[in-house]
Amino acid sequence: MKKVLTIAGSDSGGCAGIQADLKTFCAHGVYGASAITAITAQNTQGVRAIEDISPDIIKSQIDAVLEDIGSDAVKIGMLSRIQTIEAVSLSLRKHNPANVVLDPVMVSTSGHDLLSTDAKESLAALLFPMAHLITPNIPEAECLTGINIKNIAGMEEAARRIFESCGCSVLVKGGHSAADAIDVLYDGKNFCRFASRRIETKNTHGTGCTLSSAIAANLALGHPLEESVKRAKEYITLAIEHSLDIGKGCGPVNHMCELR
Repeated sequence: MKKVLTIAGSDSGGCAGIQADLKTFCAHGVYGASAITAITAQNTQGVRAIEDISPDIIKSQIDAVLEDIGSDAVKIGMLSRIQTIEAVSLSLRKHNPANVVLDPVMVSTSGHDLLSTDAKESLAALLFPMAHLITPNIPEAECLTGINIKNIAGMEEAARRIFESCGCSVLVKGGHSAADAIDVLYDGKNFCRFASRRIETKNTHGTGCTLSSAIAANLALGHPLEESVKRAKEYITLAIEHSLDIGKGCGPVNHMCELR
């Protein structure tokens, strides 16, 4: 049984965060463990409250999992403050796990900054160099590079700049573009594009968490990076196509659609 650790916040609504990650791991047949960085009170309509977990407890969770269960991959989600980023960095430096996939949650869907400038700099300096892959969306790639991305060429340029600054592979996600959902992967040598049709639905809560978790699961299963991204892209497209109309707002994707 392959094992994947997710380090992220908890979503009480079950659409994103730790809950989405664990569902994704289950759907891929890997064992999921978790280190919770924050607790949120949220549903399909929005976030009502957030309470950060102390850095010592975050480190203790990671240490407890990696010292006993171990991991074949690690997925990192939203880390809301510098102290959290530093705690995760210390633990990962101690254990040096393989196949770290980092989803740099910096900008909300509505375009609002979710991290301070200092926290963004800490994330890039402390955790990007430890990652096997980072998965920014277009607004986050713009934030990391300072360029205005308008097309595929812009996505490729952003991926190249991020790789040059941190040394890890980059998947720039194209879900925020107006055209078909095309993602761009750059491994320092080659660009690879992953295209899928755009599915008209409001129920897309948790897509970013789910995609990065699916990539981590496929890496844990032994697939190379390009194949892992390809499989994850196919999985999230199907999960969106069969998304669940739950709640009064933006519902979740259907993590278990393939099992049904």
